[in-house]
Amino acid sequence: MKLNCDLGESFGSWQMGLDVEVMPHIDMANIACGFHAGDADVMARTLALAKQHGVVVGAHPSYPDLQGFGRRSMALSHSEIVNCMRYQIAALDGMALSAGLSLSYVKPHGALYNDMMSKPAVFAAVLDAVAGFYKPLKLMILATARQQEFAAQAKAQSVELIFEAFADRRYTDEGTLTPRSQSGAVLHGAEMLAQVAQLVKQGTVTTASGKQLALSADTLCVHGDNQAAIAQVQQIRALLK
Repeated sequence: MKLNCDLGESFGSWQMGLDVEVMPHIDMANIACGFHAGDADVMARTLALAKQHGVVVGAHPSYPDLQGFGRRSMALSHSEIVNCMRYQIAALDGMALSAGLSLSYVKPHGALYNDMMSKPAVFAAVLDAVAGFYKPLKLMILATARQQEFAAQAKAQSVELIFEAFADRRYTDEGTLTPRSQSGAVLHGAEMLAQVAQLVKQGTVTTASGKQLALSADTLCVHGDNQAAIAQVQQIRALLK
């Protein structure tokens, strides 16, 4: 199972995440495109780091929300979402080409990701944005109990989906992530590693209510925000090996 991580989220003199430390341990880098974080210099540095370690690169577009780090939902029209995404994807695609890399996939960020998974109209717009790009790109979405439904919609537009699971988040019975505002939503240490092992070996996770939920995931989302997170990524990589 591949490991993916949100990277390139620094901006100007403001630093976010330990990209240098986490990049050697992952397979896929979701790189911010400037609308929630990242700028031209940060994008270039992150792409160079990915190239150095042979990491596949993907665009990580968001709602235009620098102040809120892309975590606030916005009421954009279908065409606004499509154009907002393509603008960001094209920026990273051009930077990647200049660095001798090829953009492989798209993973929406923050509120756009959450809205995509919960609002059919937003998913339709995200799908249109990817399907209508000048070259084929895969779309990364959350692995849930409804993934066959999402897969059918994507197939109709010739878009290949990548399903991701989260190593450190507790799942609901519906296959969504337990809100961070609820107790026990974030897993740590042995509990997190146990969820990864269960997902890899059995294809299931244990939900907040104790139910065994089947999940078919292609990739695990991990984090590189601090030294503790880096240590967790190393533990997950060792477990997968």
